[in-house]
Amino acid sequence: MKTKSTLCIAIFFMIVSLTFAQKKNNEVTIINGKVNISKYHNHDQLGKMSKGELLQLYSERIQVIVNILPNIAFATKPGVTMASLGIPETKDNKKALETNREASVEYFDSTIEFQKKILPYSDTRDLIAAILFYEETLKSLHTYNDFKRD
Repeated sequence: MKTKSTLCIAIFFMIVSLTFAQKKNNEVTIINGKVNISKYHNHDQLGKMSKGELLQLYSERIQVIVNILPNIAFATKPGVTMASLGIPETKDNKKALETNREASVEYFDSTIEFQKKILPYSDTRDLIAAILFYEETLKSLHTYNDFKRD
């Protein structure tokens, strides 16, 4: 009896381990990374912020724009996959998506590195105008579907 229960437990653990050991074929989403901002601002709110806070907001908006706008023809929100768009999930297509993602990350990283060094020299008025422009651009994504025709 003891041998049977030990054998059953061993088989159970083997099955569980095999189930978890199998490679899951997770679908890769088109839009990855930061895709929204927590708050939109008006000119007065931004005018009361320090330049350091403005620089942070500017960088956050750049990150969202870099993650969404290049892929707008596919999706404007996260969670959309190649399969959900009807794109065959071939090795070449997956590689192209991964290459695109790596290029976006590299572009964003180099842009932020540049901005950390140079952007502090920008005029505060220009920085506020740029943040407001980026926020309006991001707001317009909510109306993107209005431009589609049947």
